[in-house]
Amino acid sequence: MPTYLILILSLTFYLTTCCYIAYNGWRWLQAAFSFKYKKSYIAVISFLSFAFFLSYFIPSVVLELAGGYWFIIVGYGLILLPLANIIYFVSKRRWKVQIGYIISAFFLFIFIYGSYNAWSPIVREYDISINKPLMTEENELKVLIASDLHMNDIIGANHIQRLVSISKEEEPDMILLPGDIIDDNITPYIEQGLSDVMLQLRAPYGVYAVPGNHDYYGGHLLQLRAELEEINIPLLMDETIMTKNGIMIVGREDFTNTERLTIEELMADVPPEYPVIMLDHQPREISEAAEHGVDLIVSGHTHRGQVFPANIITGLLFENDWGHLQIGEFHSFTTSGFGFWGPAVRFGTRAEVMIVNITFSEE
Repeated sequence: MPTYLILILSLTFYLTTCCYIAYNGWRWLQAAFSFKYKKSYIAVISFLSFAFFLSYFIPSVVLELAGGYWFIIVGYGLILLPLANIIYFVSKRRWKVQIGYIISAFFLFIFIYGSYNAWSPIVREYDISINKPLMTEENELKVLIASDLHMNDIIGANHIQRLVSISKEEEPDMILLPGDIIDDNITPYIEQGLSDVMLQLRAPYGVYAVPGNHDYYGGHLLQLRAELEEINIPLLMDETIMTKNGIMIVGREDFTNTERLTIEELMADVPPEYPVIMLDHQPREISEAAEHGVDLIVSGHTHRGQVFPANIITGLLFENDWGHLQIGEFHSFTTSGFGFWGPAVRFGTRAEVMIVNITFSEE
């Protein structure tokens, strides 16, 4: 199916859904409050329906937040309103007001609890072992993983400072940032001076990043790479670095780049005796990584669906959509992310940082 036809059908479905939700809301406002301001109501609904799309042309925190919250209403409205309509007609057109209050209370709960989950990151800790030695006398490594920062007008210095605080408290030996550093546009990153905040992320064996799909979309990938390299955070794009303790860090281009190297090509020149940690934003080729000698792969991208029940979809799409997956001696970690995309809401998930404690041994 042509791309333009998919866009037309998607937009038609979205606008039809917005009208359906607006009609139900109007009928409830009339019944509950004798609401009569129809033109004002239509204006508000029209603003909310197009707010997020407008934010791409008119940078605005208000547009992004309003549009994001409206997406939550649209998503859950598709689930709740048909059910509410059935109950309304089965009850012989009674309980309209009561049903409206219940749905309104549900959305209020989602906005409050979901906002808390989005802005209060949790630390999840794991212990694994890799049967290869390090080049130093140490045999343990503490790795901090934080993906999907999505730095933009909303996710700025305050939230990234939370990551810095967690890092200082955990004192990791290495920090990995597997993609979606910015949210399409690098302008907020520069205007807010976020390099000064990111500069505070420090670890004895380095901080490493790879690009994600949103780092590509705005066309600012190379500029982002230059900004990160100025603060000694290499943005690896189909590149390999050996750390001073003998770990091979392999960073992949994102799946967005159709010309990226395969895992087999990237691993061709990697000596098999060294521990290999791979960063790949989207967890699409987990089994391939296991087959070609990678010891640990870290990813993000999925947000664990961000808002339930989207996690069911990510679970179907990806071999490891969240958490720790072990295949033999190979380990995969996919984090739900530190930031968010779209609505500043997480429901059924929470912003997180992963800590992976690795014990290395020689067999």
